[in-house]
Amino acid sequence: MKHLLQIYVKPYLLRMAVGLVIKFTGTIMDLFLPWILAYMIDRVIPEKNTSQLLYWGLVMLVCSFLALAGNVIANRMAAKVAGEIVEWLRHDLFEKVMYLPSAGVDGWTKPALISRLTSDSYNVHNMLSRIQRLGVRAPILLLGGIIMTLNLDLALASVLLCLMPVLGLIMWQVTARSVPMYTRTQEAVDGFVRLVREDIAGIRVIKALSKTEYEKERFDVWNRQVVERERRAGMTTAILNPSMNLILNLGLVLVILVGAYRVQAGTSQVGTILAFLTYFTIILNAMLSISKMFTILSKGQASADRISQVLESEDERQLELQILDRIQEREGGCTILARQRLWEPEMPERKAKDLQAGEEEKEAPFVAFRDVSFSYHSGKLVLQHISFSLKQGETLGIIGETGSGKTTIAALLTGLYQADSGQILVGGKDIRKQKFGELREQIGIVFQNDTLFEDTIYENVRLGRELEEAQVMKAIRAAQADEFVRKKSGQSQEQLNIRGANLSGGQKQRILIARALAGEPRVLILDDSSSALDYRTDMELRKAIRQEYSSVTGILIAQRISSIRHADHILVLEDGRMLGYGTHEELMETCRSYQELYRMQTGEGRMP
Repeated sequence: MKHLLQIYVKPYLLRMAVGLVIKFTGTIMDLFLPWILAYMIDRVIPEKNTSQLLYWGLVMLVCSFLALAGNVIANRMAAKVAGEIVEWLRHDLFEKVMYLPSAGVDGWTKPALISRLTSDSYNVHNMLSRIQRLGVRAPILLLGGIIMTLNLDLALASVLLCLMPVLGLIMWQVTARSVPMYTRTQEAVDGFVRLVREDIAGIRVIKALSKTEYEKERFDVWNRQVVERERRAGMTTAILNPSMNLILNLGLVLVILVGAYRVQAGTSQVGTILAFLTYFTIILNAMLSISKMFTILSKGQASADRISQVLESEDERQLELQILDRIQEREGGCTILARQRLWEPEMPERKAKDLQAGEEEKEAPFVAFRDVSFSYHSGKLVLQHISFSLKQGETLGIIGETGSGKTTIAALLTGLYQADSGQILVGGKDIRKQKFGELREQIGIVFQNDTLFEDTIYENVRLGRELEEAQVMKAIRAAQADEFVRKKSGQSQEQLNIRGANLSGGQKQRILIARALAGEPRVLILDDSSSALDYRTDMELRKAIRQEYSSVTGILIAQRISSIRHADHILVLEDGRMLGYGTHEELMETCRSYQELYRMQTGEGRMP
């Protein structure tokens, strides 16, 4: 939390200081009012001086106006500053989430990241806003009230001072216990959000399989857990207000008793006692405000710590610097490595190395896996010693059972995960020597469970990239989506629902394929993206890609042999291992698993 505040609050310290001065002025005016009232009762009224009475009445009116104006202006400034800080914080947090490596997203989980962007950022906003409002006003009223009571009547003030250590001890104990409780509550909210997210996304499946009651039971479990943790945290903080009220009210009773005795003895005056009671009420309200602020601080601190954990985690930009071994010290906007290239362009050794690297790149395959192994979790390999090689324009078909590692190959090619061992080439270069942005600009990909956004068909294909309309429409035609796009209002500006709910499965896949093609990639990866297409459309799609994007290097991940049998190379996977690699004809001769799969899908095939 400390690191977070240093970064995001420090630029606003001047504005916060101005707000503090305005708030301080307004609060001081509030503190003067009871003193002026006591002075009028004890001094002005007994003298029956009308002009003095009007004068001090006008002073009270001015003080009241300044108190109101100061507090309103300061509160508005506090709200604006808190909003801007959290807007900046939320922007950076969202940017961080977008750059998190896939392994990082898996570790945090999507619901946990959503909670940090929503409820946690709200708690931080509430904390910053209340600190500037109650955090300034309440302590000033508390300290100022105590000082004024000491000036009014030392004997009465001593009663109040005896209560302060007890109140401070209660607040400290409650805060120490509540912060961990609110952290655990937010963790339960993460699980709750995850369940709700899954159930809303899969509501049709739940209804179709009559699993509504089952999901209700799961929901009740998480709901009870969230409620129970909130209840425990709430019960802990709920002790604060009643206990403080009790102690302060007991103190108020003592003040009244002592004050009545002193008035009767002639050692104090009625106006002084009335002012003291007013100050005591102000102090009581200030203590209650401080107790509320401690509750808000507990939530805010827990949320700020959770946000800081994400912001301080390693993202792809930092990983890129490590992988490329860049020197992070910068002078004049360029790295030392870049300066060396600028200052020493004619060095014979460097020219020889550059020429050698260029020759190696020419000889290197366009896309290749060289003895690649990978595991999502340490100790359990998902891919083991995978090797294949593609020249530019060639196509690789990947086939295998569910869980065999097909999608993992696509994820590794795009740099979403880093291989444990081996080498991966894309565009003839090792991906570890490429920036993630440069790598992914070369690749068009359709994942197995890809996403359509709530926007027009055109924008879903373009996806914010600087593409010309001709490129978008060419991709739509090649993806065999032109016909149904023209039927929808006769144009590509048809608005889609969330996740493309107003499209059929085949229509979604064609829009997604058009999105991958629109950027005219050098490498096209289709991960089971034609499973909802009929055979004729699938055939026309493959034909259009060969004609319109002939130079693209294709990787087709499929369940049907008919979708990949014409590929230049076919890779057969089982449990992350290579069972076969070659053309369709070669595999029909050498790979039993491929033969069995072909026979099951076509009803024919030659078995040895």
